[in-house]
Amino acid sequence: MASPLNTARIYKGAMTIEDVYLVIRQVTASYPELDIERYTERAIRALEGKNLQADQVYELLTMHALDMLKAEEPNWTFVATATYLNRLYLEASENRGYVADERYGSLYTLIEKLTEIGIFTPHLLSAYTKDEIEELAATIDPSRDQLFTYIGLRTLADRYLARDHVKKLYELPQERFMIIAMTLMQTEPKERRVELVKESYWALSNLYMTVATPTLSNAGKSYGQLSSCFIDTVDDSLRGIYDSNTDVATLSKGGGGIGVYMGKIRSRGSDIKGFKGVSSGVIPWMKQLNNTAVSVDQLGMRQGSIAVYLDIWHKDILEFLDAKLNNGDERLRTHDLFTGVSLPDHFMRTVEARSDWYLFDPHEIRTVMGFSLEDHFDETEQGGSFTEKYEACVNEPRLSRTKVSAIDLVKRYMRSQLETGTPYMFFRDAVNRANPNKHAGMIYSSNLCSEIMQNMSPTTVTEEYTEDGKIIITKTPGDFVVCNLSSIALARAVRSDVLERLIPIQMRMLDNVIDLNTIDVPQAQITNQKYRAVGLGTFGWHHLLALEGIRWESVEAVQYADRLYEKIAYLTIDASMQLAKEKGAYRLFEGSEWQTGEYIKRRHYKSTAELNWDRLQADITEHGMRNAYLMAVAPNSSTAIIAGSTASIDPIYKKVYAEEKKNYKIPVTVPDLTPDTNWFYKSAFEIDQLWSIRQNASRQRHIDQAISFNLYVKNNVKATELLEMHMEAWQLGMKTIYYTRSTTVEIDECESCSS
Repeated sequence: MASPLNTARIYKGAMTIEDVYLVIRQVTASYPELDIERYTERAIRALEGKNLQADQVYELLTMHALDMLKAEEPNWTFVATATYLNRLYLEASENRGYVADERYGSLYTLIEKLTEIGIFTPHLLSAYTKDEIEELAATIDPSRDQLFTYIGLRTLADRYLARDHVKKLYELPQERFMIIAMTLMQTEPKERRVELVKESYWALSNLYMTVATPTLSNAGKSYGQLSSCFIDTVDDSLRGIYDSNTDVATLSKGGGGIGVYMGKIRSRGSDIKGFKGVSSGVIPWMKQLNNTAVSVDQLGMRQGSIAVYLDIWHKDILEFLDAKLNNGDERLRTHDLFTGVSLPDHFMRTVEARSDWYLFDPHEIRTVMGFSLEDHFDETEQGGSFTEKYEACVNEPRLSRTKVSAIDLVKRYMRSQLETGTPYMFFRDAVNRANPNKHAGMIYSSNLCSEIMQNMSPTTVTEEYTEDGKIIITKTPGDFVVCNLSSIALARAVRSDVLERLIPIQMRMLDNVIDLNTIDVPQAQITNQKYRAVGLGTFGWHHLLALEGIRWESVEAVQYADRLYEKIAYLTIDASMQLAKEKGAYRLFEGSEWQTGEYIKRRHYKSTAELNWDRLQADITEHGMRNAYLMAVAPNSSTAIIAGSTASIDPIYKKVYAEEKKNYKIPVTVPDLTPDTNWFYKSAFEIDQLWSIRQNASRQRHIDQAISFNLYVKNNVKATELLEMHMEAWQLGMKTIYYTRSTTVEIDECESCSS
């Protein structure tokens, strides 16, 4: 049965008061519990005596619906959605030249027009026939537009729907989902392609999942790339540093968020070509990256976003920890960068013992000791090669070092966290022990949002002079990490019981991003193909808990996270194995922990009737894995808003709040707020963070990469309490801590990793 909104007339031009009454009846028909009489009275009073043009009426009705929005009547957001949809349908029909009452015009004509004016890539018209496009157009379901909350629809319309060069709207929400589906499935076998597009559209249009914002924005377009973010490892050479900066600028221009590991760069006062004490250290190169972040904006939308990571034993760590503070020497400040600290277990044990810690120059270690300390990690929780190498450095009299109290270092970075939200915490030994591809490399740091964990190595450059006076420059590409992200909408997908159907198509979409993407930095393109790494994540955890009636601060929530994420992991691994069976395994599968079975063994998985891990391992051994890395939970706040849910695995800020845009504020309530769910929506800053850490540790076991996990603390938190949170996270095996969000700290969200 058709929805009354789908069959109602879309008014164009002048409207009478009678027309307005009819529209109000249509958009409020599904919500008899609302105070419709008051809404009608206010709207009519505002419109009487005016020349009523349809678009202005829809705008006014939308604003009045938002004015009525409150915790007791959250469904006003859907009334606002309905009136705003009328305005979008009207605008698109006028710009494209079809009757507004049809809501959606010809998909084929839309693609033709936007291709002709250079907005869409010609690949869509060359990949699909007109008959195929018309078959897909018949699949579009306009009623799914009504799944959006107003803030979700407005965010999608303002930032992601295709417009022409003068910002006139052409594309509508369901068409955006269909174009994404067509783009990601265009290279699939012709006999299956249309059905795979329909399945992708089903997943997207029902808001069971979201793609990363670069894919959401750029799929089908003639510009931009589809991957979320990147991680570079900077070589300790002048050319390596400058080449890295160029690569960062290139990727930032295309909308990517960047992580940069600088732990190999020699410290301030180190030698250069035998000259003593002449190196300026890490901070000046961070200043250069800071300028890049500010100067190279992302497609004119916002400045670049770059996170820099450094080891806690590096001699420049003290200046690094102060780099974002608002006081001190401005020559040593990089306010536009984000910072992360790489922490070995040995340091955390030293903190526990309240002992001294030593800072070294990585270049001097390489020269004197013949190894790079950062290239080692502790293979067990009791110790290993990093601890052995570090102690060898401590006991080597030829090495210079700076002695500091380990707890004083902790106080230094906690002070910065409370003032700026950073540095992020990167527990490198837990990360590398869990790395399924340790046979092929090392993980030094993470990305802009601290959820990506993949093998890294620097790109090196050599020069050769030929006899005829020419210079041959040879670049040996390192592992330049690429993040390809997508997220499950937990509340909608779990409650609809569609995970078994959803995850296979979602993994296929992610895997296809790898082949469709053209990355302007060659070593990133090579790494992308080499590992075929993806990051399937989730959002809406607090939303799901509220609907399930589970308190955040409970053993039940911890156990539920454990069960649910094991199931997601199983389905994701199985989907990658099935893709390998169909298309072939990633290049470095042989020798990986996927191939040896160590990945499943390390996590102590036991087969059940629902999750047959023994069978799955046998299939992996036989067929391989399509993707070297599979799961990562990104912050995804923007796309969670679009999908009408809560961000990532985070608790909510407030039950009712205002989302601020450039010229206006939009009132928002948390999703599915009812008298029943109200008691389960506790504010982040009121939640005991130790329960959040326990939840996250239980889910981290099932995520092969990591989770963007935030700590929420009040501005009067005691140092001992914050330290306890850090120690608990480390002891429970968490890999990272993203922002430390204080009630006094305003945080810049990562747009690129949103998925």
